[in-house]
Amino acid sequence: MLHYLKNEIAAGGEQSFNAEISNVSRRGVLGGLLTATGLVLAARFTPANASEHLKAYPTGGLNMPSGVVSDPHVFIAIAPDGALTIVTHRSEMGTGIRTSLPMVVADEMGADWSRVKLLQAPGDEPKYGNQDTDGSRSMRHFVQPMRQCGAAMRQMLETAAAAKWNVDRSLCHARNHEVALLDTNKKETGKVLSFGELAEAAMAVPVPAPETILYKSPNEFTLMGKGEVQIADLHNITTGKAGYGADTRLPGMKYAVIARPAVLGSKLKSYDASATLKVPGVESVHEIEGVFTVPRKFGQLGGIAVVANTTYAAMQGRDALTIEWEDGPNVSYDSDAYAAEMSATAAKPGKVLRNQGDPDAAFANAKDIVTAEYHGRHLAQAPMEPLVAIARIVDGKAEVWSSVQSPYGARKDIAEALKMPIENVTVHVSLLGGGFGRKSKWDFMLEAALLSQKMGGQPVLLQWTREDDIQHAFYHTTSVERIEVALDDAGKVSGWRHRTVAPSIVSNFKQDDGYQFPIEYGMGFIDMPFDIPNIRCENGRAMAHTRIGWFRSVSNIQRAFAVQSAVSEVAHKLGRDPKDFLLEIIGPDREIDPKKAGFPDDFWNYGEPYEQFPINTARLKNVIRVAADNAGWGKKLPDRQGLGIAAHRSFASYVATVVHVAIDDDGTIRVPHVTSAIDCGFHVNPERIRSQMEGAAVMGMSNAIYSGITFKKGAVEQSNFTDYEVTRMSNYPQKVSVHIIDADWSVHAGGVGEPGVPPFAPALANAIFAATGKRLRNLPMGEKVI
Repeated sequence: MLHYLKNEIAAGGEQSFNAEISNVSRRGVLGGLLTATGLVLAARFTPANASEHLKAYPTGGLNMPSGVVSDPHVFIAIAPDGALTIVTHRSEMGTGIRTSLPMVVADEMGADWSRVKLLQAPGDEPKYGNQDTDGSRSMRHFVQPMRQCGAAMRQMLETAAAAKWNVDRSLCHARNHEVALLDTNKKETGKVLSFGELAEAAMAVPVPAPETILYKSPNEFTLMGKGEVQIADLHNITTGKAGYGADTRLPGMKYAVIARPAVLGSKLKSYDASATLKVPGVESVHEIEGVFTVPRKFGQLGGIAVVANTTYAAMQGRDALTIEWEDGPNVSYDSDAYAAEMSATAAKPGKVLRNQGDPDAAFANAKDIVTAEYHGRHLAQAPMEPLVAIARIVDGKAEVWSSVQSPYGARKDIAEALKMPIENVTVHVSLLGGGFGRKSKWDFMLEAALLSQKMGGQPVLLQWTREDDIQHAFYHTTSVERIEVALDDAGKVSGWRHRTVAPSIVSNFKQDDGYQFPIEYGMGFIDMPFDIPNIRCENGRAMAHTRIGWFRSVSNIQRAFAVQSAVSEVAHKLGRDPKDFLLEIIGPDREIDPKKAGFPDDFWNYGEPYEQFPINTARLKNVIRVAADNAGWGKKLPDRQGLGIAAHRSFASYVATVVHVAIDDDGTIRVPHVTSAIDCGFHVNPERIRSQMEGAAVMGMSNAIYSGITFKKGAVEQSNFTDYEVTRMSNYPQKVSVHIIDADWSVHAGGVGEPGVPPFAPALANAIFAATGKRLRNLPMGEKVI
C-alpha cells in the first residue's frame, strides 16, 4: 500500500494538491499490525445493518461497472503531522464532485477541512469502484460509502485515544482534527490528542464492521448542508495554476493533430504529405486506421496524424496535406431533409412503449384534440477545453494523461488497442475544462496511444482544435416529438399520445435497428407523470447517420421541451393558468405505480431501484409551487414581457423553472430573471447545487436559442463558436435565483449536474408565448421572435 500510494502521488503531479504521504500501510490497518507510522483505511460498503443515522438504501451503483457495494474502495491517509489526504476517484469537470465527496468523509471523521488534501485517483475501478463521472450519479451512488468510510475512521481514532487514556471509547470524541477526552458527564476535560498523534496507534484497530459503526446525527454535521465550502480547485482555477489535460509536459514530447474524414465512415483512398513535411517544425506523418465495424463504441475515426515540435506547426502541416477520402453511405445525410422524414414517421403509429387505459377510444370520443410537433437539432457538447490526450509507451507499458470522465473504460480500450495487458496501461486524470458527456468517450485517447505506438513509444500530445471537436463530436440526437392531447366535453384531458422519433445512442454499441433503448425512452417519455386515464407512448424508427452520444441531460432535453410546451398549449386552449393547469394535470400526491401506468417491464429509472427512487408527484408539485411563488407568478408585467413555467423529473431529482422574458423592439429575446427550485433529496454541498443550477440556466439558454448542428452531404456545417453559438456574457440570464428544498438523510440523494437543464427551454418558450402570443416549437429558437 505504501508503494501504491506513493506511485499515485507521483503520477498525480500537478494535480496532486501537493499531497504528502509517508509511511502508510493499508496492510497494517487491515491486519491489525503496528507496522507503520500513518493510517490508511480502505472501506467496503455493505448496506445492511447500518446504524440509525445512516439507514442505507440500495442504489443503481450496484449495476454499474465495478459497482460500489462490493468494491468501492476509498482511501484516507493521515500523516504524522496530521495532514489528511483523501483520494478522490471521480473526475472534476465543474460539478465540484472532487470537493463534495471528500467533504462527506471529512465531516464524518470530525476533520478540519483546512487540513484536508485531495489526491486524484488514476483509472482503476477494481480498487475504487465505478469511476464513470456521468449520469449525475456520483453523489447518489457514493454519499453512503463515503459516510461509512469517514465514520469508521473516526471510530478507529477514538478507539486508539481510549486505549492511550485507558478509558471507555464513549468518553472520546473526535472533532476539529483531534480527539477530546470527556468526563462522565460528557463534558470535555481539556485533554486532547491530535489525529496525527493517534494515527500510528489507530493502525492497530481493526476496521469496524458496518453494523457497529456509529454515525453522526445531522445536527452534528459541520460541513454537509452548510454551503460554506468552495471547490478545492477554485484558487488554482482562478489564478491559472490549475492543471488541465493540455498542461502535461513530458521530456522529449512531440505535438500532433489529425486530419479526419468529414463524413462518418469515410475511408482513406490516398494522401500526399510532401508539402506537409516541408513545413518548418513538422517531423513525421502517420496514418491512424479508423474503426468501422459494429460495435464502433468509442473507437477512433482514423485519419492522417501530423507530428511536429509545436502544435501550431502540426496544424500548419495538416493544412498542407492533400487527402482523398472514399465517402461512405452517410454522405447523403442532410439534417433538414432528415427532419422532414422524422416528422412523417411521427405522424404514423410507432412501436408502443407505454399503454395505459384506452387511448384510441379517448381520441375517438374527444370533443377537441390539440396536436403539436416539436423539433430539436443535433447538439455538440463543445466543452471550453477541447479534447486532448498525452501518451507514451516505455518498456511495454503505456501511460496516458487526459481530461476524461471515464478513465477506466478508456484504460481497458487502450490496452485492447495497443494489445497490452490492462495492468500495463495507466490513465491519469486531470481537471476537465468542461465535459458535458463528450469526455466520457475516449476516441481521442485511443488516437494518442496508437500514435505514440507508431512513433516507437515517444511521448506525444494530441490536440483536437475547436473545429475538430465541433465537426467530429458524438452528437446529441436530433428528434421530432409529436404530442396529441384529447379533451373531453368537460374540458378535461382524456387522452395523451406522444410519439418520439430520434436516432439512438445505442447505434454505437450494436447494429442499429432505428429504435430507442430503455435508457433513452426512460428520460421524460414513458415516465411522464400526469394523471390522465388514457396514455400511449410510441417510438418511430430513425436510423443514425452520425455518432450519437450523451449530452448533458440527454433525451430529457427534447422530452421536457415537448411535454411542458404541450401542457402550456393545452392550458391556453382551455383558458387556464399554465401553472395551475400543470399542477392539475399532475394530479394528486402519489408515487406512480409503473404497472398501473402501463410502463414497460424494462422501464429504466436512471439505473435506480424504483422502490427507493419512485416518481413522487408531491415533490414535483412542490418545486413548481416554490419556483412560482418566488418568481412572483401572476404578477402584472409590462408589454412584451412574460413568465413561463416548466417542471421535470430527471436523474431522480425534481426541478421547476420560471423564466421571465422580455422582448426588445427588434424582437431580441432577453431573460432578466430565472427562478428555479430543485428537490434533490439529501444534499451535501448547497453551494455546488446552486452553481449547477445557475450553469444549467446558461446552458439551457444556449440550447434553447443558439446552439444547433446541421449536416449537408454528410458533413457538419458548423465549425466554431462563430457559427455554433452559445450564450455569451452579454446576453445570459441576468439573474438566476435557486431555491433548494430542504431534506434530511431519509430522502435519498438525487442528481444535480443535469436536472437543471431540461425545464429551461420549455419555460422560455412558454414565457415567449405569454409575452408575444407566438409559439416556438423548434430548438434552437433563434435569438429573435420573428
